Amino acid sequence: MNRFAKGLLVAALVAVVGMAFRVSWNAQHDVARTVGADDTAAFLYPFVVDGLMALALVATLVLTGKDRTFALRVLAGYTAASLVLNYVHGLVPALRGGEARMQLADWAPANWALVLLATSLPVGAIFFGSDLVAKVLHHRSTPTADQDETQQSHTNRLGSDLQESAPETPPTVAESPAPESADPAPVVAPEPVAAPVAEVEPVKPTEPPALRPVAAVESGPRRATGRVPQSARTPRPTRTPDELLTEARTATADWPDEKLTAEAIRKVVRTSSANGRMLRDALKAERAARAVVEAEAA
Repeated sequence: MNRFAKGLLVAALVAVVGMAFRVSWNAQHDVARTVGADDTAAFLYPFVVDGLMALALVATLVLTGKDRTFALRVLAGYTAASLVLNYVHGLVPALRGGEARMQLADWAPANWALVLLATSLPVGAIFFGSDLVAKVLHHRSTPTADQDETQQSHTNRLGSDLQESAPETPPTVAESPAPESADPAPVVAPEPVAAPVAEVEPVKPTEPPALRPVAAVESGPRRATGRVPQSARTPRPTRTPDELLTEARTATADWPDEKLTAEAIRKVVRTSSANGRMLRDALKAERAARAVVEAEAA
């Protein structure tokens, strides 16, 4: 169906719905006047009932799952209520015009039920209409047909890739039996002929291939990943205080007194901080004693 035909169909449906609403509007207007509505309320009453029917119909096209079921129930309920009000309007001739209040049925329980139905429809329209609008606004659309086609094309592409990567096996041809003739020809046995015996040459022994040595590839030393035990550690040489003092005296012989600090001595001699302070005090004491001796000799 082309676009012009669709437009004509939609226009015809809108016209039919509009005329049906006008017919239903007359009955509901009169019923509203009968149950006590004023002119403005009676004029808007049909829009409340039939308008909620249209809203529920649109909601069924948008919603899915439980929300769609709820919209269908609202549509069915308000359609049945509108049908009942139109039926009562046609059944009671005095309702036409709706000029004065009157009973909708002679039986009191039926009259109470009809009045309750007519007066509760606007309140129900507020509740159900608000709920449907909220459900439509918070609805998230499901995957569309385009996404399904994209997934299908992706599956087809994967299938074609698998077919290309699979090795092709040659087709097997079934061997058909040779056709048998109706009258088989007589088989003549050939006379045995002595075949010449070929000389057999001795097989020469083959030498095994020579094996060449290949150098082994050495991997780098592995790093220790945990605490190395004391037995596996390289022993460090332990120096006596006299050896430390001799080494420090040699290293700091040309140092001025300002540079003679415990940290500098520790770094040069490569010892602990305590040994560095001990060596500093010993060297300063030696230099002070040497200065006193030189002063006395002068």
